[in-house]
Amino acid sequence: MTTNRTTVRVQDADGVDLALPPIGFGTYQLNGRAGAQTITEAIDTGYRLIDTAFNYENEGAVGRSVARAAVPRDQLLISSKLPGRHHAYDQARSTIEESLYRTGLDRLDMYLIHWPNPKQDRYVEAWRALIDARDAGLIRWIGVSNFLPEHLDRLAAETGELPVVNQIEMHPHFPQLDALAYHRAHGIATEAWSPLGRGHGILDDPAVVEIARTRGVGPGSVVLAWHRALGAIPLPKASSHKRQLENLAAVELDLDAAEVDAITALGRPDGRLAGQDPATYEEF
Repeated sequence: MTTNRTTVRVQDADGVDLALPPIGFGTYQLNGRAGAQTITEAIDTGYRLIDTAFNYENEGAVGRSVARAAVPRDQLLISSKLPGRHHAYDQARSTIEESLYRTGLDRLDMYLIHWPNPKQDRYVEAWRALIDARDAGLIRWIGVSNFLPEHLDRLAAETGELPVVNQIEMHPHFPQLDALAYHRAHGIATEAWSPLGRGHGILDDPAVVEIARTRGVGPGSVVLAWHRALGAIPLPKASSHKRQLENLAAVELDLDAAEVDAITALGRPDGRLAGQDPATYEEF
């Protein structure tokens, strides 16, 4: 199985098409030899978008996985993220270079600003560093993570360029419909972190369980298919081969409108998993 059934397409600032797989693989807490083995298995299972970050401290494991996987490098999309403590222009540039050294890759396919950290007010400076790193050939596409529309509007106003991707918290308890609508209107692809709710009971919800029973699939497949139906690219993490396959099966599952609405209705006003509102939350 591979993730090529449906792609999400966006264009970068030069009008170059970026085709993103409909599901990616998250690597948070997959570290060292065991982590590298899990990531290699995920690639060989069919995942083509691999998401890491400088702060995950596993860019080396990701690079080792790419080298060991039985998949050509040009078929993979490797993405990492800039930490908040390195938003200053020179620090951002050297951090991107360090990410390349850690992975052992000549180029990263995508690089994102991990959080806007608005009280520090340096995310525009960091964005300019990403633009220049891309123009220098270190990165192919650039994006952001956890940015609100107000942050994205400022990037456009001060640099003339929007990201190709915004990776945000999104799951049935926090559907993010307004963010999805903004992204669609501005040609930004949406990636979803913690798409399965990170153990907060989403997979046990009666609405999800009933759809899974009716469809003859696991509840994880149902939730990930819901992301796809809304136009988001989920980034689930799975250590076991069985769960990797179950998550990837969501690529073949098309929910009907009533099923999508039933899952969306699980949204809560306080649905964030840890209250990390990008308007105030900062991570370094």
